[in-house]
Amino acid sequence: MGRLFGTDGVRGIANEELTPQLAMQLGQAGAYVLSRENKHKPTIMVGCDTRISGDMLANALMAGACSVGANAVYVGIVPTPAVAYLTRKYKVDAGVVISASHNTVEFNGIKFFDGSGYKLPDSLEDEIEALIRDGLPDIPCPTGAGVGKIKYRTDAREEYINHAIQSVKVDLSGMKIVLDCAEGASFYTSVEAMKELGAEVVAIHNNPDGTNINANCGSTHMGELQARVVYEKADLGLAFDGDADRLLAVDENGQIVDGDQIMAIVGLHMKNNGKLNHDTIVATVMSNLGFFIMGEKNGIHIEKTKVGDRYVLERMREIGASLGGEQSGHVIFLDENTTGDGLLSAMHLLQVVVDTGKPLSELAKVMEVMPQALVNAKVPNHKKENYMDYPEIKEAINALDEKFAGEGRVLIRPSGTEPLVRVMIEGKDKAMIEAEAKKLAELIQNIML
Repeated sequence: MGRLFGTDGVRGIANEELTPQLAMQLGQAGAYVLSRENKHKPTIMVGCDTRISGDMLANALMAGACSVGANAVYVGIVPTPAVAYLTRKYKVDAGVVISASHNTVEFNGIKFFDGSGYKLPDSLEDEIEALIRDGLPDIPCPTGAGVGKIKYRTDAREEYINHAIQSVKVDLSGMKIVLDCAEGASFYTSVEAMKELGAEVVAIHNNPDGTNINANCGSTHMGELQARVVYEKADLGLAFDGDADRLLAVDENGQIVDGDQIMAIVGLHMKNNGKLNHDTIVATVMSNLGFFIMGEKNGIHIEKTKVGDRYVLERMREIGASLGGEQSGHVIFLDENTTGDGLLSAMHLLQVVVDTGKPLSELAKVMEVMPQALVNAKVPNHKKENYMDYPEIKEAINALDEKFAGEGRVLIRPSGTEPLVRVMIEGKDKAMIEAEAKKLAELIQNIML
């Protein structure tokens, strides 16, 4: 069995890989590790997205936490960033989100935040994992009054909306916005926030039934939103993923504005208003080459990390940056929240549109997007980290590095959450890079299967 924790918590097919038993063990080990230094009875806050397995796993996890003497507060269906914010606000010992983010309904995941609302460092995740693998030795299981209890709260989503509105004061009166809620956790919060700020809202995919989360909608399937923005003659469109920690946008012409472009637009506006700490944005190696060129032109230093918003966040904290994120739409505004936040990202982007009076299509011209080809090679999960151990794959990658030197770049990496090796090639000739990326991905898949 490979490592339980990936780049975004524990994830797998619910009731097969991620079982109620494992959820209970994670509740026990997590509550113990995250609160053992405290003398008081610890409290864990738990929320989930809209997928049908959420209640099953949340209740199993809370049962585990209660069995080791911790209390649980269940806030139900809320965005991931809401749990991060509320964990910090109410000074509970830890927060847990039951979500598989942008993945389809059969998947689910368990992600921990510490008492300050930050994702756990690898060392703490390793400690939780080791306890589970060792059979949870020496963890006390109290009886009588020592057992924990569960409190249910229904006001969490309103508190999160109020936090976002207070953080970014913007008047959206006169604006028409199409929202794609991915049948996920933003189905209420994003719609209500935009309405409260005065926008005319056209909401799509905001009727979750437990099984339709991310189904051909949201930030991983933008086609319908693009068409709807044009049809509605809207000012722009906003797409969230299942747990609403990421955002992508669509301009008034139906063109996608990705995470790099959002960071470029908002980052430059923040710099011009003296709010971009150290004139620095933290991004990953997967960010578009055009984003780095934009930074050079505008006096913005762009710090690179490996892929994963947790690594972006770690670097932001180390250097005191206020803005960072990923091309996929995880954007972190560290002055306002401790994780990627789709609603805050939307409001910051809308603030630039309102302040400048410019349409999103014009604002997006701040950076030229270089063509990228991203192709996934499906490989066994336990092999995905070892793709360079195969001589034929290594030779093919080296050959492509030489071919695109000075004219682009080649980036190969294993997915942190799925059984995939991702092949990304960036260059000027779109047809050529797409053909080369497909060819390399097929080679990796055929050799490693």
